[in-house]
Amino acid sequence: MQEFETHPRWHVRIKNLNRSFGKNKILHNVTLDLERGKINALIGASGSGKSVLVKHLIGLLKPDSGTIIVDGIDIHSLDQKELTAFRKNFGMVFQFSALFDSLTVRENCEFALREHTTKSNEEMRTIVSSCLALLGVDGTEDKYPDALSGGMRKRVALARALMLEPKIIIYDEPTTGLDPLATKNVDDMISAVSKDRDVTSIVVSHDMASVSRVADRVAMLHQGSILVAASIDEIKQSKDEYVQRFINTSGVVI
Repeated sequence: MQEFETHPRWHVRIKNLNRSFGKNKILHNVTLDLERGKINALIGASGSGKSVLVKHLIGLLKPDSGTIIVDGIDIHSLDQKELTAFRKNFGMVFQFSALFDSLTVRENCEFALREHTTKSNEEMRTIVSSCLALLGVDGTEDKYPDALSGGMRKRVALARALMLEPKIIIYDEPTTGLDPLATKNVDDMISAVSKDRDVTSIVVSHDMASVSRVADRVAMLHQGSILVAASIDEIKQSKDEYVQRFINTSGVVI
């Protein structure tokens, strides 16, 4: 394990990250700092490298070169046992929620607790009920995912991600497939959890209306490189032609 000094502001520090698949270079010298306790949005067109970058963040892929430092630890210097333990610092909310269809809401949420803790059944029930209530989906414990609306599934997926009290939550296209009202509800949920739990949030999205509501900082990936990383106001004032075209085409004034 290789350790560095923990930075008070930057929770995740990515430096000169490169990754290719055969002759196809996906990430090109990606350098990006993600702010501790804030909502960091990662935007970009399809195929820009967002998903590949996220897989590096949680250790599913290793870079050809470069480093990712999380709380002072180079995650790609960890052995498999250390990496498995370190991943408990991350919670993941997948694009289509990825709930287990054959399990109830309670069973979905309890899954990580059963796998990684020695808590009693009663303790797990209390944790799950409390978290579901916090997210406004209490009373769903005995329902199956197919009985829930899209927005409710997103909330249950977040409840599941919170079970191990992660320091970082990654949201993969959290508003995909939702109507405008459900999208606003999910945005409010992301903001509330960020504030109440004091977690670092990473929101991968191309929904500029959503990004404009929730993000403290925005980074844009373009052709595998970071084109700009700044606050919402700074992004709005960017002189880069591609950034302005991406924002304006979305029809959203941020």
